[in-house]
Amino acid sequence: MPTQKLYIGAKLREIRTRLGLTQKDFAAKLGISLPYLNQMENNNRPVSGAVILGLAQECGVDVAALGSGDTERLVSDMREALADPVFTDVGPPLPDLRLVAANAPALARAFLDLHRAYRQTHERLASLDEALGRDGSTTSSPWEEVRDFFHYCDNYIDAVDHAAERFASQAKGDLAVHAVHALEAMGITIRHSAGDGVRHYDPATRVLTLSPRAAPETQRFQLLHQYALLAEDRLLSATLDLARFQSDVARAIAQIGMANYFAGAVLMPYTRFAAAAAETRHDLERLSIQFGASIEQIAHRLSTLQRPGAKGVPFFFARVDQAGTVTKRHSATRLQFARFGGACPLWNVHSAFESPGRFLRQLAETPDGARYVILARDVSKSGGAWGAPLRRFAISLGCEVKHAPALVYADGLDLASDAAFQPIGISCRICERANCHQRAVPPLERKLRVDPNHRDTLPYQIER
Repeated sequence: MPTQKLYIGAKLREIRTRLGLTQKDFAAKLGISLPYLNQMENNNRPVSGAVILGLAQECGVDVAALGSGDTERLVSDMREALADPVFTDVGPPLPDLRLVAANAPALARAFLDLHRAYRQTHERLASLDEALGRDGSTTSSPWEEVRDFFHYCDNYIDAVDHAAERFASQAKGDLAVHAVHALEAMGITIRHSAGDGVRHYDPATRVLTLSPRAAPETQRFQLLHQYALLAEDRLLSATLDLARFQSDVARAIAQIGMANYFAGAVLMPYTRFAAAAAETRHDLERLSIQFGASIEQIAHRLSTLQRPGAKGVPFFFARVDQAGTVTKRHSATRLQFARFGGACPLWNVHSAFESPGRFLRQLAETPDGARYVILARDVSKSGGAWGAPLRRFAISLGCEVKHAPALVYADGLDLASDAAFQPIGISCRICERANCHQRAVPPLERKLRVDPNHRDTLPYQIER
């Protein structure tokens, strides 16, 4: 039993709403009184062991996730937002942020929305040309809205994942052939042409055109993506309806993300892929060969293995460009990524560009004391022809060091040595390390001391 009292009123209401139960019916299902449930939902009383057991047995809730998940993500996001220079004073202490995230998550998200609106307005004012080309909205950008949707879903969409697994189970051979037959049965004609991008579908003629220059795994993925848009439209739309996006643009972006999710889940069906990942100890190259997917697709899929009752190793996954901008991100671990600005320069993912085709390993420790085994590799993408631009990216995949025995890449690393762990952070503004030689800006939550007669690695000293 946990030694710390657990207040999860917001999560209890969320579980009850998801089950479509009234407070009276939910209390009866858990075998408790209505007033007791009301008190717990309003965080006037902590949940008891009997209630936790009831949530697991009667509602299928993964009790291991009750005290984490959204709360930690909200805390991380609020800390980073509060590190913005607009907040000149020292921000609220960490316990206060955790209290808000746990007891008033709607308020926390409203604060984050407000901060995004401020930043977007500030950026528009800083660039008149850009401001004239926008619609004047001060809400978060559609891209950020969709990114947050997947972020707070743990990057796992249960209904879509199960539908993809059912589709894959119907294949009697190659999944690409199965997808072609399924599309042709719907009256879709499939052609290959190098002049129409990677994929193009014409609803009027019902012709799907794929580029022969694309890698085989990319063509297979795009076939499944188009199938999802056409054959699973009702399922995707129902899921999107629940998200209540603020704009049609955000919904359209999320629809593409859902179709991508379906395609990846077909190529790597949850049950079979999770078993293979455990058997190979998460060897990305072996899994890539076994499932006919790219290294990036394999790494991303590993980060989505969060099915209740059948969770895999919790990984974080990110993709960065050469400027250090995180273009894809997801974390099923405590590690969160910078929402604004570049990533920590001490992160080994930046070195992957210097060693193309090689896996780089790193033992890292974040300021909260968590330790990770991190893997990085470049995943540059050819344009498919001489003179075509090369798109350069690198990916990072990591898990907490306690899961190292399940990771083949941890073999031979000195996990017992404190000196083997590289200190990394989220972003300089919220990283409290005083002795980082790569620090770009001071931490906003710490006081500085400037001595004109003394110069060390940094031109200032950070008071402890």
